[in-house]
Amino acid sequence: MQQAFWHERWEQNQIGFHCAAINPHLEQYWSRLQLSPSSRVFVPLCGKSKDMLWLLAQGHELIGVEFSPLALEAFFTENSLSASTTVQGKFKVSETNGLRLYCGDFFDLSANDLAGVAAVYDRASLVALPPDMRTAYATHLQQLLEKGTRILLVAFNYPQHEMQGPPFSVQLPEVQALFCSWCTIELLHSQDILDQEPHFRARGVSQMQEQVYLLTVL
Repeated sequence: MQQAFWHERWEQNQIGFHCAAINPHLEQYWSRLQLSPSSRVFVPLCGKSKDMLWLLAQGHELIGVEFSPLALEAFFTENSLSASTTVQGKFKVSETNGLRLYCGDFFDLSANDLAGVAAVYDRASLVALPPDMRTAYATHLQQLLEKGTRILLVAFNYPQHEMQGPPFSVQLPEVQALFCSWCTIELLHSQDILDQEPHFRARGVSQMQEQVYLLTVL
């Protein structure tokens, strides 16, 4: 799963992973993180997610990272936002009204880039990565976050052999293996969603659950 794969998906507009509506789990469970409105929030592999607008509307400062410039250009254009752009190290950084988006590789971020972040919203980051990269992702995320940071994680659970990801199946034992050494883990929600997501059934999936976790960095 190289960056070329995602660049191609955006170039060909093959972005079925993009959701045009606000994620209902974000709206329902975000209050469980018990954040002050001005808290700084990080959204990894943010794409052009509308969820960022919802988080901004709650009063949060927002930091995102995305390596497709097409995705970030679309986010600003589709939401009629203008931004100032600078180059910081390996990143092209666009900023406007409490929003800072890094165009580049998540693995090039440093703890300084995320200074003051109190929470992470991961709806489409971990599940976008194959197994070997998920381990590297969790390891790097640990290096970036301060003690007490909360993570709202949305994951899918389905028979992996039935469909080639992304999104990949990330089941509870793997969440525990990736995070239990440095986070507390609470399963907030688990729901069968195959009837609501017929495109997954069309791809051969026989069962699928969507699960929402609250992680807190130790």
